Amino acid sequence: MPLAQPHRLMAVVVQTDFAWPDVGIERAVIEGAGHQLIAGDSTPMPADAVARLVAQHDPQAIMTCWAEVGAAAIAAPSALRIVQRIGVGLDNIDVAVATGRGAWVANVPDYCVPEVSDHAIALLLDWARGIAAFDRDVKAGRWDPAAARLRRVSDLVVGIVGYGRIGRSTAAKLRAFGCRILAHSRSAFADPPVEARSLDSLLADADVVVIHAPLTNETHHLIDGARLRRMRRGSFLINVSRGPIVDADALIEALEDGHISGAGLDVVEGEPDPPRALVDRADVIVTPHVAFSSDASLAELRRRAAEEVVRVLAGEPPHHPCNRPESRS
Repeated sequence: MPLAQPHRLMAVVVQTDFAWPDVGIERAVIEGAGHQLIAGDSTPMPADAVARLVAQHDPQAIMTCWAEVGAAAIAAPSALRIVQRIGVGLDNIDVAVATGRGAWVANVPDYCVPEVSDHAIALLLDWARGIAAFDRDVKAGRWDPAAARLRRVSDLVVGIVGYGRIGRSTAAKLRAFGCRILAHSRSAFADPPVEARSLDSLLADADVVVIHAPLTNETHHLIDGARLRRMRRGSFLINVSRGPIVDADALIEALEDGHISGAGLDVVEGEPDPPRALVDRADVIVTPHVAFSSDASLAELRRRAAEEVVRVLAGEPPHHPCNRPESRS
């Protein structure tokens, strides 16, 4: 009778960070497939600490939530197969370096479409109907309905910057309110009754501008001082994408002089320590980068991210690749 062979782990997976209480879902998927999961701290480590963690464990896969996975971390493993974003945006991953060394980069692009579009609509409704401001007033002992300066939502012209999955979901919800909808996208589209516009045309005509664009070199400070000046006077800006798409200093200036009436921000340049001169303003509604979050979306995100890693470690391509590796390690 042959001797039993000792159990051998197939691969090591390093998870750099996590924005939830534990890594139970990820561990169940990764270790259920026979691999080993090594998790960093829940708080994202600096890029150099991530590189040291990766070098220590020589993983075949790296999973990251918010932590920066830079060139040093990607270069360290001897046989890296995939860098998996536990989310959508890729601004914390050096995609070019991963591509050059033959590793996949993948994300989970559609797990939070309902949540982010809901959050954008909630920020719009709060501005139009004054919910948060009235709540603060009443709790402070002020009962003054005559001070209300509210808006009819069906009269609003809403411009959506970035017309992918989430932008289309937001547009569908806005149609139910009867809004006129403009949209700007890098790619041509036809989606009547949504009107395709140039960015400058959209900014000039919209009462509310909603940012759904990804953060790239081209979209960094896409909404700068000049573009804020092109917005309709008294309009409202919503950003539920990435903070650096909007120049925070320019936004403060546009609010200070009253050119725009306010902003609804789930993301802010400089987070998690955004400018107090911006977030402390009464005309700014702020949430702490939670538009993507719900019990259902987080469970789906974590499971699908881990499943992508298992898929690649089994020799298959990811379902949602974000690059074309030049060679395979």
